[in-house]
Amino acid sequence: MNILLVLAHPEPASLNGALHRFMAEHLRAAGHSVQTSDLYAMRWKPALDADDFPARDSAARFDPVRDSLHAFQGGTQTADIAAEQRKLLWADAVILQFPLWWYSMPAILKGWIERIYAYGFAYGVGEHSDTRWGDRFGQGVMAGKRAMVVTTTGGWASHYAPRGINGPIDDLLFPIHHGVLYYPGFDVLPPYVVHRTDKVDQAAYARIEEELGRRLDTLWTTDPIPFRPQNAGDYEIPALTLRAHIAPGETGFAVHSTAKPARLD
Repeated sequence: MNILLVLAHPEPASLNGALHRFMAEHLRAAGHSVQTSDLYAMRWKPALDADDFPARDSAARFDPVRDSLHAFQGGTQTADIAAEQRKLLWADAVILQFPLWWYSMPAILKGWIERIYAYGFAYGVGEHSDTRWGDRFGQGVMAGKRAMVVTTTGGWASHYAPRGINGPIDDLLFPIHHGVLYYPGFDVLPPYVVHRTDKVDQAAYARIEEELGRRLDTLWTTDPIPFRPQNAGDYEIPALTLRAHIAPGETGFAVHSTAKPARLD
């Protein structure tokens, strides 16, 4: 398999840095081809702005959507954006690795997504009609590829449990799993989460490597999160709301998956 590792952590000597190196070595030893995007080491430009579109009419109002489409279709994207898009197209699986900062991904990773997910590449594709609303949420350019989040938190696992003060980890990661990864077509695997990072000693690190190694060994056999495809009949189009007979009376992130919700007792 071709696997792209995307790392968003500023310190190579950190736990995230060590896990990034472990994953690359483990996957290569298993015979996979690996490319990496170490965003801080690359000094990745996180802000989407007019400088990303050097061929645009500088006298016109900057329109991120329109200018993104013209640059993608016209082959005038900046070299860094085009290079990362080629990595995504090359990859059979993508692993996003980051510390959970303020309940989300670091800004540099959000900026990586905003800049390389061009209009016409990751969104705005496919037929839009009364029966179909684009190739997205289970369809799109990334269909057939797999993606997984590897993330770390300072808090305890209980802090991210169904009744934990930070909210369930699945809810916090929903915008990434469903919106960033499933939207353009990835099959999204359950995340691998390391809690209490400041308490990771040698014994804990050895356990983490063993667990994470097993997850890497089963990248292609692990069942993905069973999100509901947009165009398979569960949603009213173009309203994009679940049909009345689907999870009646239920709301929230969980209704967009067929998985059974976690017990609260």
